[in-house]
Amino acid sequence: MAQDKISIAGAPVVPVPAAKHRDPLALIVRFQSLIGLVLVAIGGIIFSPRRHGEILFLNPDNIANIVRAVSETGIIAIGMTFVIITAGIDLSVGAVLGLSSVVTASMMISGGFGLIPTILAVLIMGIVFGTIQGTISSRFRLEPFIVTLAGLQAARGLALVVSGNQYINISYGDGPGLAPPVFAVLGERLFSNTVPVATIVFIAFAAIATVVLNTTRFGRYVFAVGGNERAARISGVPVSMVKISVYAITGFASALAGIVHAGQFNFGSANDGMGYELTAIAAVVIGGTSLFGGAGSMVGTVAGTIMLGALANILQLNNITPAMQLLATAAIIVLAAVLQSLVRRREGLGR
Repeated sequence: MAQDKISIAGAPVVPVPAAKHRDPLALIVRFQSLIGLVLVAIGGIIFSPRRHGEILFLNPDNIANIVRAVSETGIIAIGMTFVIITAGIDLSVGAVLGLSSVVTASMMISGGFGLIPTILAVLIMGIVFGTIQGTISSRFRLEPFIVTLAGLQAARGLALVVSGNQYINISYGDGPGLAPPVFAVLGERLFSNTVPVATIVFIAFAAIATVVLNTTRFGRYVFAVGGNERAARISGVPVSMVKISVYAITGFASALAGIVHAGQFNFGSANDGMGYELTAIAAVVIGGTSLFGGAGSMVGTVAGTIMLGALANILQLNNITPAMQLLATAAIIVLAAVLQSLVRRREGLGR
């Protein structure tokens, strides 16, 4: 690298590194989700079917369907971003969503609980579930992959027990066996029937998470733990507390997504959320959060989530089979991971 030379008051000439130029590849990785979202949108416009001259991809109802469809996985992805920044992983989130949807439906329909007690109980359950996983992983120094894989099985098992392996339908009204009618708002749209309520929940949660990650001491701790856990510990960062906290956040996010799911579809099932963990991880990685920890953003995660939803929508509009949709998503995930690895190697952080 080129160097400048500085001499002060006759002192020996000291070489000083010249300003480092920003690596173009690093910039691409940093904004890959936004770049990808723009490319997908352009592709959607080009390849979208037309009806009476209208581009179906840009139809307001279609756009609303895209953002509604990604709201649940987006909520989970927001929580997952905290975990992956700390170089962790949580495979239980989809199962916790299923458990939360079942408990939500069961409490209101079978238990006769009101809206607020039900929501509070389910959110607390999610936080406790995530806290237990984080504590086990941190205390016994077990790989999060193993702990949360066991958590996935545990959550599915609990959901089967609570539901009796049956769908719990949600009917609305006053009296025993009926849910409060206000809960049905989660399946509706606001602002002249254009914006799904589930999307508002997703965006509000993303905004809060962005503030927490970027402006609070806890957010700085999350980046520190993921960047260099040993250095963070020496610097006085409560590493164990941070690790436990991020899993509590994913538990909360999964429970919130489960409540939204039950409200949108008016039932709870132990099979709800299957595969959501992979979609959420994909959205986070595509959003630019490093699988190696220490880097990431909520804006990128939101963009990655919408990008995946838009891509799936374009393929569906063109009658592309679900198998091809999965292959396309897999290719994007691998490309994002490869770009991250290349940047680390060029920065001297990889092996």
